[in-house]
Amino acid sequence: MEGRALPELFAGRAARIAAIELRKSMRRERAWQAVLATQGGDRAVQVSSWPLPQGSGAPGATFVFHDMTAREAQASALRTTVLEQKAILDHAPLGIGFTKAGVLMECNVHLADMVGYRVADLVGRDLGTMFPSSPDFQHLRDEALGALAQGGIYEKSEYPFRRRDGSLFWARLRASAVVPGRREAGIVWTVEDIGEKFQAQRELQALMDNASLAIMFTRAQRVKRFNAGFLALFGYSAAESVDLPVQQLHPDADAFARMAAASYPLFAQGRTYEDEAEVARKDGTRVWVKVIGYAVDPDDLDQGYVWIVEDRSRQKRDEQSLREALLENQAILDTAVLGIAVVENGRTLHCNRKMEELFGCVPGQIQGASVRSLYPGVDGWLAARQETARDFSNGRVSVGEHLLVRRDGTTFWGRLSGRPFDLDDPHGRSLWLVDDVTAQRAAAEEVRRARDELEVRVAERTAELAGANALLQEEILERRQAEARVHHMAYHDSLTGLPNRALLADRLERAILAATRNDARLAVMFIDLDRFKTINDSLGHATGDFLLKEVAGRLCRAVRASDTVARLGGDEFVVLIPGVHGIEECSQVGDKIIEALAAPIRFEGRSLHISPSIGICVYPDDGGDVDILMRHADAAMYHAKAAGRNNYQFFTQSLDGAATRRFELETSLRRALENGEFEPFYQPIMDMGTNRVHALEVLLRWRRPGLGLALPDEFIPIPEENGMIVPVGEWVIRRACEQSMAWQRAGLPAVPLAINLSARQFMHKALVASIRRIVDETGIDPSLVEFEITETALMQHGEQTLEILGQINRMGMALSIDDFGTGYSSLAYLKRFPVRKIKIDRAFIRELEASSEDRAIVAAVMALANSLQLRVVAEGVETEEQLALLRTYGCQYVQGWLFARALDSEAAQALLSAQS
Repeated sequence: MEGRALPELFAGRAARIAAIELRKSMRRERAWQAVLATQGGDRAVQVSSWPLPQGSGAPGATFVFHDMTAREAQASALRTTVLEQKAILDHAPLGIGFTKAGVLMECNVHLADMVGYRVADLVGRDLGTMFPSSPDFQHLRDEALGALAQGGIYEKSEYPFRRRDGSLFWARLRASAVVPGRREAGIVWTVEDIGEKFQAQRELQALMDNASLAIMFTRAQRVKRFNAGFLALFGYSAAESVDLPVQQLHPDADAFARMAAASYPLFAQGRTYEDEAEVARKDGTRVWVKVIGYAVDPDDLDQGYVWIVEDRSRQKRDEQSLREALLENQAILDTAVLGIAVVENGRTLHCNRKMEELFGCVPGQIQGASVRSLYPGVDGWLAARQETARDFSNGRVSVGEHLLVRRDGTTFWGRLSGRPFDLDDPHGRSLWLVDDVTAQRAAAEEVRRARDELEVRVAERTAELAGANALLQEEILERRQAEARVHHMAYHDSLTGLPNRALLADRLERAILAATRNDARLAVMFIDLDRFKTINDSLGHATGDFLLKEVAGRLCRAVRASDTVARLGGDEFVVLIPGVHGIEECSQVGDKIIEALAAPIRFEGRSLHISPSIGICVYPDDGGDVDILMRHADAAMYHAKAAGRNNYQFFTQSLDGAATRRFELETSLRRALENGEFEPFYQPIMDMGTNRVHALEVLLRWRRPGLGLALPDEFIPIPEENGMIVPVGEWVIRRACEQSMAWQRAGLPAVPLAINLSARQFMHKALVASIRRIVDETGIDPSLVEFEITETALMQHGEQTLEILGQINRMGMALSIDDFGTGYSSLAYLKRFPVRKIKIDRAFIRELEASSEDRAIVAAVMALANSLQLRVVAEGVETEEQLALLRTYGCQYVQGWLFARALDSEAAQALLSAQS
């Protein structure tokens, strides 16, 4: 080797390294590992070098080679071992960690996965990170260090650990010191996840604790473990039950020995022991139980036994009761007077003694016999079978009478009644009752023959009584129909068929009770037909009756079927509406009624128009009983009339007082005529040409006791509405004529009287006769009587009006149109009517000086009157200016306060005297 270059001694890459180290070795000491190329193969060496001392000549170095082959082999083996151990740790099913001073220095992947960390995140952390809390970890660490300090191993069979997300899991823990007795050298911890096992144990324990059966584990004939059912059944406490001798659970030693002798051989064969026996409770009472036992390990019986004990006391009592009931039922069946049998698949399964007697069989002979054998022929059996199948399929009990045969061949009639045990299974087992009805059928046949004979005799007698019975039935029918008519008439209006006042009161009372129970509301609508009496009086009762029936029909169609429409009488109707929700709903019904009555009613070529005035009140807001609600609805109706008719008004508290006052006023008016409280006043109508009294207009006044003089506007609408205007008007005509005759007898000049006729009075059928009677009785000259009628009243009834006016005119009396220009008129009718005078309404005179329109109207009326040769009276003249204008228009007569107010009879007499 001498003479070779140093790098040539090395193999492969080591040669290049050696060349570099050679240069460095000339300056300082060096050491490195390399591989020598030898004849025996490559050899690992440790190379050490020192530079030669200065002054030794050329630079150089000393190299020492140490053979490292054996050490390298040991190191390689050690590395292999370490890798193998690391692989074992990484793949171990346990978590393994190494700690020093409580800090985790190393761990395997399994441990990191168990607590939810990566290995890199877990290493370096305090071991307490994996425990539920610091106190728990401190306590466990103190226990572990104490055990390890004594050279032992610390174990915990189950302990909770905390994952990174805070959840807990149960694990088995084991700790051991790296160097026994020296915990400071480090501790190895192993953690085994027993969560599933722990949960299974808890579930098993819960199952045992909640089981209704007693469960116990015995070993060496003593109780080792048990559940709550065991304690409840035997009456021992938990402390008393531990190591309790099994023999103590038996009534006596013999009972224990019998069970042991029967069960242990089965356990040795790996089989389960099952039996019923009596056991003894702690208090000495005995309980009948069912016992099931088996060995934990049949190959090693010393491991113990599991026993399951079920309390069968109640079942035992039930079985005894059932046996007794079966015996009682059998006794009942055997003493029954009917044959009873259970049948399935066409054969008799069981029967009682009476069944065997019916068919002449010895005990047990019918059981198992075919049902077909109980019938004398196939046809009878098939008919009974088809009937039974039809009834059972329809879910019915099958009942029928059939001819049956006894064992000796004799036959009898039996009534069979059968039903399936399960109605949903008509082809299954069924129960049958059999009764011998031969004697009953014979008796029934006799009865039938006797009945036939009796029917013949009865038919003969019936023929005799038929005529009398028919008459009696007709009488009964007529009486019932009469009673029905009387009952209907008592509660219904005879004209319209609607409920009357009595039935309405009953329904309203019931509706109030229902509304009170249900916290609901109802409405009462009082309806009065506007100007109906005028139509009835002028066109006759036939027209009025037809109108009322048509109105009744329209009202019924305008409301719901659940509402009540009643007629109180005359032209008054009431609608009862239960279940209203508010005022808006009442308004809608009111609008529908007004709309329903708005269409004209055609009768005998005439077109009749009628409108309603409706008063509405609501329960409970406006009253709590029938009388108050009716009165308040009536008050609201009068308010609707005062508001112009053909509308509806709701009741308010202010109307209550108004209704009371109206009622008092109406009552007083009825007495006023009887008590002579009415008095005619007279207002002069002046002749523009002579400035003298041309006529006196008769105006009615009422002297109310204690209240003074009442003007017509205050009270006239009431008699016009209720019909009193007819007798009151007749009284006015009579009193005015009598006064005129008295003045004439006193020597005063005869002055014509202008008397007002209301529309109601004018259309009254007795008006002409009444006027004629008054003229005859008072002796007044008819030419001194002039009747004033409004143009509206004149135009209402056409030809009928013309006829009445003609009769009055033929009597020699004058006619004038009052309030001309305020209503509606037809010039054609005006031309035909026998009218001599028209009166311009004060509404056109009041503003005559200031209003060009009023002046134009007055001028037009004057021109019209002149063309028709009618005289004109201007009403309400109060100023000289008005008088001057009227004079320029050619007005003949004037009337107003400019000349005189209305005068009583004495003042009027004085005026006439002064003029004469």
